[in-house]
Amino acid sequence: MATKPIESTIVSSSNNQTQMCPRYEHAIQILGKRWTGLLLDALMSGPRRFCEMTTLVEGLSDRVLSDRLRELELEGVVQRVVYPQIPVRVEYQLTEKGYALKPVIDAIHAWAQQWVPAPTSAQDAHIDLMAGDDDCYHALVSRCSQETAQQELQ
Repeated sequence: MATKPIESTIVSSSNNQTQMCPRYEHAIQILGKRWTGLLLDALMSGPRRFCEMTTLVEGLSDRVLSDRLRELELEGVVQRVVYPQIPVRVEYQLTEKGYALKPVIDAIHAWAQQWVPAPTSAQDAHIDLMAGDDDCYHALVSRCSQETAQQELQ
């Protein structure tokens, strides 16, 4: 499902009327969709195959993943790379435009570290479903541990 065309939104505040920036609104339409932030975060560490992303993002259906990747590809954020071998191998990777979102993703991590309560159990953190993939599990635990250690130092 593609994002809707850019339309400006009027926001009224008291007697002042200001127009929302169409670029900002379009960016929020793209990035604000469910699962998009998690997919971008997963791709920040490098190219991933479709099945890797379904493993990393628990609860994401194949259909929605396919839609999100197609939308991000149309926006120039993600590139689909097909390797002509048997069987065909397809990977998704961030473009330069996609990697430019790294400070945004990092800022969301920092905000979450400060303001979102830590999960109380592995089930709440959905780690139990990812534990079957040791690399993904350790990457998640490592990143969360680093963020927690950094926060404690501050």
